[in-house]
Amino acid sequence: MGAGAVRTGEPIMSYISKKRLCIGLIAGTLMLSAGGFAPVSAQEIPNDFSAIVRQKLPAVVAITTRQIIQDQTTLNDFLDPFDSHGPLQQQVREALGSGFVVSPEGYIVTNNHVVADAAEIHVVFSDKETAPARLVGRDPETDIAVLKVDPRPNMTTTAWGDSDAMQPGAWTIAIGSPFGLGGTVTVGVLSARSRDIQSGPFDDFLQTDASINRGNSGGPLFNARGEVIGVNTAIVSPSGGSIGIGFAVPSRTARSIVDQLISTGRIERGFIGVRLQEVTPSIAESLGIAGIKGALVASVEAGSPAQQAGIQPGDVITRFNGKDIQGVHDLTLAAASQKPGSKATLTTNRGGTQQELSLTVGQRKDEEVQTGAVPNPGTGDQRLGLSLRAIPDEARQQLGLQPGTTGVFIQQVAPNSLAAQSGLKPGDVIVSANNLKVTQPSDVREEWAKSRQQNKPILLRIERQGQSLFVAVSSF
Repeated sequence: MGAGAVRTGEPIMSYISKKRLCIGLIAGTLMLSAGGFAPVSAQEIPNDFSAIVRQKLPAVVAITTRQIIQDQTTLNDFLDPFDSHGPLQQQVREALGSGFVVSPEGYIVTNNHVVADAAEIHVVFSDKETAPARLVGRDPETDIAVLKVDPRPNMTTTAWGDSDAMQPGAWTIAIGSPFGLGGTVTVGVLSARSRDIQSGPFDDFLQTDASINRGNSGGPLFNARGEVIGVNTAIVSPSGGSIGIGFAVPSRTARSIVDQLISTGRIERGFIGVRLQEVTPSIAESLGIAGIKGALVASVEAGSPAQQAGIQPGDVITRFNGKDIQGVHDLTLAAASQKPGSKATLTTNRGGTQQELSLTVGQRKDEEVQTGAVPNPGTGDQRLGLSLRAIPDEARQQLGLQPGTTGVFIQQVAPNSLAAQSGLKPGDVIVSANNLKVTQPSDVREEWAKSRQQNKPILLRIERQGQSLFVAVSSF
């Protein structure tokens, strides 16, 4: 992320015995009005959620995977240069997650990080029967994947709800298999919408305080009617456990991705061909525009839809298809959600003059997704308690890193240091500090020094055994 935040899938060996456990679920009655989804009134809120749990229990599954890792070098070779063990030719890594059935044909939704690179995938139903699953398709950008099992008689399915109709304070119900404990139901409220946790270019998460932990990845987040309004995928946690800040991919996004994966096995995203940056007060002043809302066009790709429409570097895009654009993230989401070949209208501010432009949306390719930021300078400090180095190329596969992952490798953690007390471990890979990408040890030291000067914790995003999590380290 499952999780950057903690991706809530987790290696089985760390948290549960080899006994496979089943998982519960929750769902309810679909209620529609002539205009779409009807709001839930106080009278419709149940005294408890037991009826919903009983009704949809068979539709939520636990997911177990096996990944075969072949490497000439073990992780111990990097943690202990004097280790006498020989090279390991093959390793098997098992992981656990959750999922839910979305059609009687046997299609199951889960997280991409639960099944990525898996050699074997099995699902465990609520009656403890296990079935092999085939990967239909996956989308790393939104962390959604679709599996297929042979249909079972009278297979129970879940129903999608309307995530856009959810308001902060509404009931949310998370179902999954945290730490291998199948059939776990937790209840809370929607804490916020449209959260960007810096885990990818299309972050648009629902935030809930319903308890979500490792192993919940891919499980459904329900509303009070038992409709799926999110796919649980990540948490923020200094310790790796739930602190009441969990994130789910909204059903608006998940349903679109799932439908595309089932019908074609791949994802189409809109592309307009601009590189963007945020509008700062000084930039706004220099461009002669009022306010800092909108996305500044830093460059335009040759031959792109944007160039053909007449968009120029220095333009500030303030509206897209009639919706206000507050910043870069808004425009990235808006453009990517468009079907390639469709028409779009944009409002730009060029030197204080508003313009309306039309373009034909193109097809986004993975390499066209631009992310990242440049760290600010600072001064070093050694009291963090970490020994850092570049990521060893030979260990990338065993560390569970995706191709192209950048960061710094934690070689050693000083005993009783601030880093050790915060749960950092040798073998962790720091990918960002205070939400800024890091590529060398000095980047981490600089952000640590800045955090200490501001009397606040440093927020590190790390990769650990294929899982992503945030760790906050405080010096006070």
